[in-house]
Amino acid sequence: MATASLVLGIISLLISLGFGAAGMGWIGSICGIVGIILGALGRKDPEKRGMATAGRVMSIIALSWGVIATIACVACFAGLASVVR
Repeated sequence: MATASLVLGIISLLISLGFGAAGMGWIGSICGIVGIILGALGRKDPEKRGMATAGRVMSIIALSWGVIATIACVACFAGLASVVR
């Protein structure tokens, strides 16, 4: 669980920060949610607690950034739509 959380945290962070295709922040958010859940489950193993914590922190950062990026994209499209009318 801890390894999966770390991998999902890295992937979601890369996608949310823009290394994926444009407008894919929501995919990073979904991976972040799954990474947070797996990180919480992975913290039960004392040997892999640090790795689970790192995955959970990266997933939380990616989730936050993905939500902010998605809201910003929606706001930009709404602003453009109001200018076109």
